[in-house]
Formats: sequence, structure tokens, C-alpha cells
Amino acid sequence: MNQDELSKAIINIIKKEMGALKGILPSDLLKNLEKIISPDIENLIEKSGYVSKSKYGALERLAEELEKRIIDLENKTKE
Repeated sequence: MNQDELSKAIINIIKKEMGALKGILPSDLLKNLEKIISPDIENLIEKSGYVSKSKYGALERLAEELEKRIIDLENKTKE
């Protein structure tokens, strides 16, 4: 389960639990709550060691570029 799916699952659980209060609370409260809570949930997930697919891809590209630079530097020092 990736980070986005986990975030959505947590938000859905919160929506389900707040469903009982739906008649009492304003209808846009859940949407606003999701906007407020989502970044905090994502931070908690990242602290657990998970990262989003886009962040993983960016880090992977950076690692590949650094590896190429190291290889180039090693080849230059051999010459």
C-alpha cells in the first residue's frame, strides 16, 4: 500500500466515523477537514519510513545522477 492509498484510507475512516454527525455538521466541513489533516497524515506516514511514489522517483533519479558523477570522477582520476 503506497502513501497516497494509506492517506485516502485514513481519510475515509474519518469520514465514515463522522458520518453519524453529518446532519449536525456543515456539509463542507469534511472537505475542509481533509485539506487540513492530509498534510499531517502524510508527515506521519513519512516518519514511519514511507514516501510517496513521486518523491521516491525523484530520489532515485538523484541517486543515479550522483552515481554517474562518481564514476566519471573515478575515471578522471585514473587517467
